[in-house]
Amino acid sequence: MNAQAAAVNVEKVIREYLPYVLHLSLATERDNAPWVCEVHFAYDDDLNLYFRSLASRRHSMEISENPKVAGNIIKQHSLDESAVGVYFEGIARLLEADEELKIAYKCIKERLHAEDNILEEAKKKDGHKFYKITVKNWYVFGRFGLPHGQKHKLEWKYEK
Repeated sequence: MNAQAAAVNVEKVIREYLPYVLHLSLATERDNAPWVCEVHFAYDDDLNLYFRSLASRRHSMEISENPKVAGNIIKQHSLDESAVGVYFEGIARLLEADEELKIAYKCIKERLHAEDNILEEAKKKDGHKFYKITVKNWYVFGRFGLPHGQKHKLEWKYEK
């Protein structure tokens, strides 16, 4: 953790912020053409991010070719409010192993009040699939008691 992050407990900010935001902006890329979409997300205690999507969606197809992603999780605020944002970089992948699917299902079911049948739907060729983002770096932006907004970085667990 760097000196800036020590002054601001980045992990604490993230853990307190995530429950209040329903969707994240997900950036993918193919052939030097960037793409951003919105997905509803859930997360686990290790701050892995989960979402469901059709394999035919542009972001899903791009993840299959290039798993490196970035994104932000931003709660809308008014002009007179101080902005706070959470950003991340990581690796996204389609989940296929039963154990991983069960973890993603539990997180999504609890957080997003999803239907009971989403695990069965994921097994269908044209069903919504489960994806996991393993975060490499987290960032938070905000004032956090300081006179100006600043970005603070937290290097995170990362699996290759």
